[in-house]
Amino acid sequence: MKNIELLAPAKDIESGMAAINYGADAVYIGAPKFGARAAVGNSLEDVKKLCEYAHLFYAKVYVTLNTILYDHELKEVEQLIHQLYEIGVDAIIIQDMGILEMDLPPIPLFASTQTNNYTWQKAKFLEDAGIQRIILARELSLDQIQEIKSKTNVDLEFFIHGALCVSLSGQCYFSHAIHKGSANRGACAQACRSYYTLKDEEGKTLVKNKHLLSLKDLNLTDHINELLDAGITSFKIEGRLKDVAYVKNITSHYRKHIDLALKTRKDFKKQSSGNVYSDFNPDPERTYNRGYTNYFIHGRTDKIASADTPKSIGKEIGRVKSIGSNYFKIESSLTLHNGDGICFFDDSSVLQGFNVNKVDNTKIYIDKIQDLKPGTIIYRNYDHQFNKQLSNSKTERKISVAIEINETEQGISIQAKDSDNIEITWNYYKQKEEAKNAELAISNIEKQFSKGGDSIFKVEELAMIIKTPLFFPISELNELRRKTFELLEKERIKAFKRIEFKTEKTSHHFPDEFIDYKGNVLNQKAVDFYKRHGVKVIENAFEVQTNFESKEIMTTRHCIKFQMGACKRFAENPKEIKEPLFLEDNNRRYKLDFDCKNCFMKVILI
Repeated sequence: MKNIELLAPAKDIESGMAAINYGADAVYIGAPKFGARAAVGNSLEDVKKLCEYAHLFYAKVYVTLNTILYDHELKEVEQLIHQLYEIGVDAIIIQDMGILEMDLPPIPLFASTQTNNYTWQKAKFLEDAGIQRIILARELSLDQIQEIKSKTNVDLEFFIHGALCVSLSGQCYFSHAIHKGSANRGACAQACRSYYTLKDEEGKTLVKNKHLLSLKDLNLTDHINELLDAGITSFKIEGRLKDVAYVKNITSHYRKHIDLALKTRKDFKKQSSGNVYSDFNPDPERTYNRGYTNYFIHGRTDKIASADTPKSIGKEIGRVKSIGSNYFKIESSLTLHNGDGICFFDDSSVLQGFNVNKVDNTKIYIDKIQDLKPGTIIYRNYDHQFNKQLSNSKTERKISVAIEINETEQGISIQAKDSDNIEITWNYYKQKEEAKNAELAISNIEKQFSKGGDSIFKVEELAMIIKTPLFFPISELNELRRKTFELLEKERIKAFKRIEFKTEKTSHHFPDEFIDYKGNVLNQKAVDFYKRHGVKVIENAFEVQTNFESKEIMTTRHCIKFQMGACKRFAENPKEIKEPLFLEDNNRRYKLDFDCKNCFMKVILI
């Protein structure tokens, strides 16, 4: 049986522990430095605590070291990887191939999506280089994933939810070109979320001030089984910048749907231990989202962009029915509440938002009533009650355990066995005192040993083989239960075995003999790596170049021509436009180059 993993993001230790509690089989988190989200680094002490907690459930912790590195940083990174191994981290997510030239501990290396894992040839190369998992490009279709799986034996990870980078991962230089903050160095300025004006060859404005590079968020809830069939074994949620409410809601949602899929699949099983006992119904639309798309999972589709706004629109509530002096009424089966944040698109398709001050039966009181009109669609982008419910949630993750209590000559023997067949037996010696009320004595033992309390265990079976009902004070029973769980937890920790893998240097051929700046080679170790693998010419990384003129600063499968209905390949009656096309912001101009044969759009700095 193959292990199937739900992989959740961790901004910090609080989010990481929430991810485990709400059903994640693994979490990915940033170290103090060198992660692709520089704003959310974590101390080694916190990462260690998260590892210890996750391992109780046989869940795993992966650390992101997925930036490209300068030469002067290599020694520090090598030392950091050794430290991460020592504190119990299960794998390192990397982008820079210079790391494979280091003297590393036996820790598995995963190839970040930043390594541009788009073809089976690249995936096969990385597998042969010792990479234990490949995080695939988000733009891949099911057919492309299946092709990669058919040519490799490596573990495959795929994003199933969250914000989408419009550029091919690792191939975006937009931020560095205009802000000097490199996405490949963890400092993306999110230029894709800005607004642009689209002009044709003659300078005619085709679209004015729209977020033309901003995409909706990914949601592959309905494609779990297809992805399993295609060969995905790790299902990844995006969101290392998201808050703990997002982690709770989205992790719970996918835990539920993956478990449903696994029920019908005899060839797969959940990677970690324990069951989640939730006290709320997860709903992705009630958490931060820009609207959802399944992206390219079945090839090119329309409506993947969020051109009107890069902000969260949340869940559609209904249409405005009528408007009063400072309130409106809405046609909806859903209920708004005091403190909700709601929004709508005005006549200019600009997102307007405000808070609900008061709900009085059918009347919803707000401050900016003048912008609303009957028929306007209302969205709720902040659900006050749902967020309060998430904040107060008592959701727990518990490991099933069976307990058997046997009477011995000198007291009792307690045996506990959990759902992973981890087992302990210990003897408790005490002077026997027959209970005056036999029925109450048995009931007290059953009641106290059936409690899981604040432990990680849930008692599913309890058997007692006692000839003579013995008297135990309640406090003594509680202490016996506590010690039983403590011993079992220690045995679980002892039984947990990290997968270890020592990466050896290889010399098989890289798919290309020339690497341009999009290979992101920033240090000498990376140069040595590629040269040993047959690369003849290696261009310096974008981050150390000085002239960006005429450079591709973004490559994307999102196509503005397609979005406009001007694509001659897909549109039945394509709109005529005069190319080349240009994007303009307040300060700069960018040329759009359309590689229609391979279905890519490229943004060129001019």
